[in-house]
Amino acid sequence: MSSTDFPGVRWHGHWVAPDVPSFTIDPTSVGSDLAPAGFSRVLFRRIFDLPDVPARVPLRISADSRYVLWINGAEIGQGPIRSQPRRLRYDEYDIAARLRPGRNVVAVLVTYYGHPNSFWQPAASSSVMGRDAQLVLEARLGDEWLVTDERWRALRSRAWRALEAGKALDGVPIELLDARELDPAWVQPDFDDSSWVPATVLKAGHDGALAESRPPVDPYGAMLARGIGMLDGPRVVAPSIVVQGAPALADLPDHPAERLIRQLREGGPKQVGRLPLTVDRGPDAATLITVDFGRIVAGHVELEVDAPPGVRLDLFYQESARYDAARGPVDSAPRSSASYVTRGFADHYRAVDINGLRQIFLMIPPGEGAVTVRDIAVSEQHYPFTRGATFHSSDPELDRLYRAGIRTTELNSFDAFTDCPTREQRAWVGDGVVHQMVHLVANEDWRLARNYVTLGASPRADGMLPMSVAGEIEYRGGYTIPDWALHWIHGVWNQFRHDGDRSATLELLPVAERVLRWYEPYIDDRGTLSDLPEWNLIDWSSVFSSGRSSLITGLWARGLAEYAEMADWLGNTGSAAWARTLWENARVGYEDFWSPGRGSYVDHIVGGKQMPALSQAAGAVAIVSGLAPPERRAGIVDVITEASRLVVRSWIGGEDGGYDMTKIVEQTLGIYRIDWDVDHEIVLAEPFFSYVVHDAVAAAGRADRLPGLLRRWSVFLQDGFDTFGECWGWGTPVHAWSSTPTKDLIWYVLGVTPDEPGYAAVRVAPRPGGIERMAGAVPTPHGLVRVEVANGRVGVDSPVPVRFVSSSGEETSAAAGHSDFVL
Repeated sequence: MSSTDFPGVRWHGHWVAPDVPSFTIDPTSVGSDLAPAGFSRVLFRRIFDLPDVPARVPLRISADSRYVLWINGAEIGQGPIRSQPRRLRYDEYDIAARLRPGRNVVAVLVTYYGHPNSFWQPAASSSVMGRDAQLVLEARLGDEWLVTDERWRALRSRAWRALEAGKALDGVPIELLDARELDPAWVQPDFDDSSWVPATVLKAGHDGALAESRPPVDPYGAMLARGIGMLDGPRVVAPSIVVQGAPALADLPDHPAERLIRQLREGGPKQVGRLPLTVDRGPDAATLITVDFGRIVAGHVELEVDAPPGVRLDLFYQESARYDAARGPVDSAPRSSASYVTRGFADHYRAVDINGLRQIFLMIPPGEGAVTVRDIAVSEQHYPFTRGATFHSSDPELDRLYRAGIRTTELNSFDAFTDCPTREQRAWVGDGVVHQMVHLVANEDWRLARNYVTLGASPRADGMLPMSVAGEIEYRGGYTIPDWALHWIHGVWNQFRHDGDRSATLELLPVAERVLRWYEPYIDDRGTLSDLPEWNLIDWSSVFSSGRSSLITGLWARGLAEYAEMADWLGNTGSAAWARTLWENARVGYEDFWSPGRGSYVDHIVGGKQMPALSQAAGAVAIVSGLAPPERRAGIVDVITEASRLVVRSWIGGEDGGYDMTKIVEQTLGIYRIDWDVDHEIVLAEPFFSYVVHDAVAAAGRADRLPGLLRRWSVFLQDGFDTFGECWGWGTPVHAWSSTPTKDLIWYVLGVTPDEPGYAAVRVAPRPGGIERMAGAVPTPHGLVRVEVANGRVGVDSPVPVRFVSSSGEETSAAAGHSDFVL
């Protein structure tokens, strides 16, 4: 699309709804927020005739909360991507290929979630605009416009319902669909919609609104283009099924997951089967079908059956390879699920929202009439990796780790970077920095990486970022994880180094400065940070951040240094000097954390006394922040990577693979149970913070050790899983914050990083360790940089100038093109 397709600021299309909801407005509370309407799904249609089809028909569309668009029965796309309401996005399509001379129809399903969830938050509006399901669309048909207005037909569907309050977590919504209330032909041109109501044009009603109904209008403002690519993925069918019978239980709850959990506990002997499968139902027994896809998949669950009308089919999704309802579910295990009531014909269910899972449990209830299950599948939907970037070597284990990091990140790359597809799907501001780095090294499309820092730039009134954005956490505006914003600053710096976008960096720099200034009231008389409020998470490992904190000071100092570099690059020397002054003050006081007898830095100081805990994370932040003198850094790495001294400990991880609620409560109360030799042993960083540890290893000149350190991640690749889990021994099996091996293999082992912002030049410094041969292709804005290492020689094909650093530290410069070097 181009600006000539949709010139100007004002849209032609109007915001429309199925009806105008009624609200009680308190006249004494000027400008107060109105409560959002409840959950609903609304069908919109517009019939139009064409004498002929133009060569191009650009269309743009948005909705609150989400839409699915069809043209003449063909699904075109879904959106909009998650955002804060005042930065609402729209999508663009060319629909010419789906149109035909004569009668055509545009059909749109709009979901309004009502209750804020992990990926959507309600708008704040003082009128009916922004408080219920609404749609805006415009398409250019030659010299004419097709727009949303009162000529559209609308129906608030009774087919979907939401679980009552308290019966669903704030993660992925539970979908309950009664297909008897949904005619599948509603997306076709010949469907009779005469019983539907005309769409209602919504008009802004606040002071000064002038009854405007077309964007830009409050509470959405000037909506923004999508800015990222479309989601895609293969359709994954059930490889085989396991079938078992169970005595039918009475009085089952409404929640599909709870229904399945109770019924699975009664399950009888299991038999392997294949689809299609016909179940001859009886009055006393339920049939349970289990599908194991063999690895985590993420997308739209699909189910195709032949059944009498009115049969409720419940689906329950699990991430585990060994889920056993008889043992009782882990408290923190997901309850993602759905139910589908058959219509008796054309029973093909496709979930509206995305779910991540490894297993699907399907329950066919007792009753009369056979049920034939023809298909169970997941149509994967995630952000595509272009596949031009590569890494391969003579070491199959490392190659597998590289691919696993991509797969894990891919399954957490939707319309934003998420923590895990199987549970929350939240856009955590800190987690996403690892996803971003994987995209920067393994995907030629960097738009989602850029979106990570743009979406996260949504500060509170005090300048600090929410811990998770564009969802219920940001909506509620409560406490945050301040150090997550420091990882976000690192993401801004990563993006600046890789794409060199001056305008984007200039836009984000004030947000980064406000985050850094948020810490100023907590600077003690030694220049370090003390007694910080809110949730200073750092890592899921057992680290200490109370009192004077070396960990938070180090992350803050890294942010100050990165901010100063970007400010200098933009010519903002005053801001750079401010940041460097704070960094220098911190450097002086940071010496108080140094433990010369142990060769690293302690986690914290309380009451003027060093506490004995000395974590891997503390040594790492001392290096990446630059606060540790250069002559100490190699020795610190030796200490914090000494395998015989490392122990795995977490304040919240449970022995059952989930969260330990007792530990969580104790930590909330300030109770820390130290069950390791705190004077001699070192707590290992969990997979997320390991990205900082590995950055430190490389910064200390020990990158040749990384191939050995990365092998720990192979523990995740068991039982068919090809993704990295959340933590060492517990958590989800697909957590993209654990994907640092992919980044490390490119940046530090193959040794390819930007030498100047925007990859104006490339630095190549391979450190293969014991790898005999390796090669890779690394994306840059100018094309792929290809590096091949074998027999002590390095070949480089680069579209930009090269600075090569040999294993001895000797530097050589080369022009763009092909170059050969001696390692």
